Amino acid sequence: MTSTPATDPAPPQIFPPTLREVMLRPRWIALLAFSLLVAGVLAWLGQWQLGRAVDTAPPEPGMTEVVRPLSEVVQPGDYLPEPLVGQRVEVSGTWVASDFIVVSSRFNDDVQGYWVTGQLRVAGTAEPTSVAVATGWTQNLDQANAAADELERQAEADPAAVVEVTGRLISDEGPSVPPAGADPLTLVKMSPAMLLGRWHDIENVDVYRQYIASQTAIGPLDDIASPAPDERSRVNWLNIFYAAEWAVFAGFALYLWYRLARDAWEKEVEDLEDEQAEALAAGAAASRD
Repeated sequence: MTSTPATDPAPPQIFPPTLREVMLRPRWIALLAFSLLVAGVLAWLGQWQLGRAVDTAPPEPGMTEVVRPLSEVVQPGDYLPEPLVGQRVEVSGTWVASDFIVVSSRFNDDVQGYWVTGQLRVAGTAEPTSVAVATGWTQNLDQANAAADELERQAEADPAAVVEVTGRLISDEGPSVPPAGADPLTLVKMSPAMLLGRWHDIENVDVYRQYIASQTAIGPLDDIASPAPDERSRVNWLNIFYAAEWAVFAGFALYLWYRLARDAWEKEVEDLEDEQAEALAAGAAASRD
């Protein structure tokens, strides 16, 4: 009677966890809660950005054409809100005689020329206050210099004469350097900040950041071409783009949690499969021996 040789029992079969089982472990639930918190904050930022993408109370059409006192539109030293750029304003004051300055690279209906600017000392203010005024335009530099000299003579002859100025209120164009080879004092941008560096009698004087482009020429100059600003769109597309970005970031926070959990599950399954394969290989080798 022959006997059957004994064989080693097969290793027990191990079933890997499912992705759902891995995701329900405390570690991954805690990480999910954190991801939801981050996604919620990012979604709130997107909603906040979107709420500012549409102007629910835009200025009425033509509001910039209603002449308003300068002091009601902006205060000295303050920045001009975008809806008020180009607002027509009125102000009265006296000229500082020595501060009529020519600014080049000024265009009237695509024709390049020059502005003559002046320092207007605003009347009726508690503290001395000045605003830059573009008095008029000319195509010829010699005419611009002659107009500046004429305005200076008139101001010196009657320094207490009060003038009324009505024009558009425009933001500072920013500093600039003169072209190569030009006079170092040449101004090619209308910048009250740069004019301030050349004005006289400015100690303890408040100055507006903006300037006024007079609607009618003052002195022997032509009127400045200053059409009404274009009506602003109620939709700020840049804010909408930012809102979409926040939404993408919020979705990515949740996707990152899912990707990390899935990677952990796939690694665990691969490790179990490798262990089971090694156990089967070891069992087969033992049975051959």
